[in-house]
Amino acid sequence: MKILRNDQQVLEMDFDSKEGRKAFWHTSAHVLAQAVKRLYPEAKCGIGPAIENGFYYDFDFGFPFSEEHLAKVEAAMKDIVRESLVLSVYDMSKEEAYEYMKKRGESYKMELISEIPDDERITFYKQGDYAEFCAGPHIGNVSHIKAVKLLSVAGAYWRGSEKNPMLTRIYGISFPKASMLEEYLKQLEEAKARDHRKLGKELELFALMEEGPGLPFYFPKGLLMKNLLIDYWRKIHRREGYEEISTPMMLMRTLWEKSGHWDHYRENMYTTSVDDTDYAIKPMNCPGGMLVYKSKQHSYKEFPMRVGELGIVHRAEKSGTLHGLMRARCFTQDDAHIFMREDQVMSEIQGVMRLIDEFYARFGFRYEIELSTRPENSIGSDEEWELAIASLKAAVEGVGKPYEINEGDGAFYGPKLDFHIRDSIGRMWQCGTIQLDFQLPQRFDLDYIGQDGEKHRPIMLHRVVFGSIDRFLGILIEHYGGKFPVWLSPVQVKILPVSDKYLGYAKELSQILLGQDVREELDESDEKLGYKIRAARMEKVPYLIVVGEKEEKNRSVSVRSRDLPQEKQDLGEMKVEAFVSLIREQENA
Repeated sequence: MKILRNDQQVLEMDFDSKEGRKAFWHTSAHVLAQAVKRLYPEAKCGIGPAIENGFYYDFDFGFPFSEEHLAKVEAAMKDIVRESLVLSVYDMSKEEAYEYMKKRGESYKMELISEIPDDERITFYKQGDYAEFCAGPHIGNVSHIKAVKLLSVAGAYWRGSEKNPMLTRIYGISFPKASMLEEYLKQLEEAKARDHRKLGKELELFALMEEGPGLPFYFPKGLLMKNLLIDYWRKIHRREGYEEISTPMMLMRTLWEKSGHWDHYRENMYTTSVDDTDYAIKPMNCPGGMLVYKSKQHSYKEFPMRVGELGIVHRAEKSGTLHGLMRARCFTQDDAHIFMREDQVMSEIQGVMRLIDEFYARFGFRYEIELSTRPENSIGSDEEWELAIASLKAAVEGVGKPYEINEGDGAFYGPKLDFHIRDSIGRMWQCGTIQLDFQLPQRFDLDYIGQDGEKHRPIMLHRVVFGSIDRFLGILIEHYGGKFPVWLSPVQVKILPVSDKYLGYAKELSQILLGQDVREELDESDEKLGYKIRAARMEKVPYLIVVGEKEEKNRSVSVRSRDLPQEKQDLGEMKVEAFVSLIREQENA
């Protein structure tokens, strides 16, 4: 597949590559705009980027756009693809580009062009009767788009501001093979069945209330699961030499100005005023960690100093972006900051990589790594950024892991390694990150006493493994489809008495299992056994134990397993001690 860049270069690239996929979906967005303009010439075009899965385009139709219109647009897109239009690229001056869009009544495009520097040449891509200014890249011919599907319609404010007009956003997906689209649509159906918001309600884990948009309410079972994740985090981090701290949720504006967040992250922060002093509710834990470090003088002998914090942070996400636990305004971040000498940078980065590898293996996740480089609104010198990027490259190459470059997506204070996990139905989620930072130690004037007795500046790593523990829990709910492994299940076993006659023995079993730290739940309802079994299966409990006359007499339990083929789920009768041992084995598996 040929890829046409805005400098006229033509490269061969597969759809499987990140840049190839992006160019493919970006071209599909242009085909969508071309189809809309053919059907509705008065419609005005906004923007149409490639996104993580597919593409979207924003339009101002001037009339209510419905599912009926969507089908017509999709049919028009397929007609354009059959025309096998070749793409070409050329440039115009700002004045020429502005006039071109003005003649076509494209007011949103005119607004974008007006903000471009006067001396900058503007690149246009053309396919047949449609041309649009765009940085590219694009595929060389629309005929590569063998399968396309428009998925949904949503409202979106122009440029994300509620002060601007509401546009119609059309989402779509496309592939070079029809079979790939079929597979993707099956994945979407599977994702709907696994939706963590749906399962979270059914399994009584969490809820999102209208009184607190983007602010999750945890129920007992959900909080138990979150705490199990935290317990595992603490166990591994104690073993790896991390110390845990806790810093305030709200700190003065002056601190956030010093850290750079007030200038570079202000729109994502909640603020308040106390005693005529401005405060911000923390969106990140880092600045508080800087103050803890500065609370006393440190020596080179203490390094590397690994400090973790399970801090609750708040971020001012727009209401349209909220999505259950995946995108919330409040969450717990498993931050850690490592303060180190220059000669320790490589070993510490690689140590964090090994820790992340162990964590994800615990949940059965495979992952891919991206190296995100310097963004536009960064702080620090070119030399510092080049050194930081080179250090991350050397570390990841040193452990033999493949990675891709994600240009311009680093944090404002440093480059980072992002870890994208792949779930059980093939979706990718960005979770862990390692950020190398020369900037905050300078801004906060951090130092340590070196072996020479002089003061030196430490180098710092920011890193998370879960990222957001809440989001990670949402990913796990969908990854497992609610069928959690025994160690993570909020209820590991459901006790089902055959009738009220055996309720006394069932209650005795409940206390025995509770004493053995087995998470059990007793069904005391008056329902028949068959109904109880079906209800427990709907709750996706790993084990069911049935107790009746035989079990009471033998001081035993009859066990059924969730995770075996149906014909093998009945494990038969066993002693309580043997069942507890079975649970312990499963927890450690």
